[in-house]
Amino acid sequence: MDALFGKTIEMLSAVLDFRSERHKVIASNIANIDTPNYRPKDIVFKEELKALISNEYGATIGKVDYEVIDSGEKVNLDSEMAKLAENNLMHNLTVELLARKFRGLNTVLREAK
Repeated sequence: MDALFGKTIEMLSAVLDFRSERHKVIASNIANIDTPNYRPKDIVFKEELKALISNEYGATIGKVDYEVIDSGEKVNLDSEMAKLAENNLMHNLTVELLARKFRGLNTVLREAK
């Protein structure tokens, strides 16, 4: 299957999973803005992404684990909304990259007929 898809599909799929999980964490931060003693959280993924890109995971990427960390003293609505917007843009970019990959594969398959 790697001959047809390469590592790109698996890597983009892992990034989409991360973006989905990060959306949940950011939405939880926003929902708990008025909760006393609530500390905002975020997800760490950059090291795993570097490993995926440098192929340290070998032939199969599989499920990537994320680390949820405390990201600050108090929930800042402006900051959380900016994170949410950035996460949404990055999610949309990843979906577009996947769509382009599949369109390219579709073109190759149609031309092979």
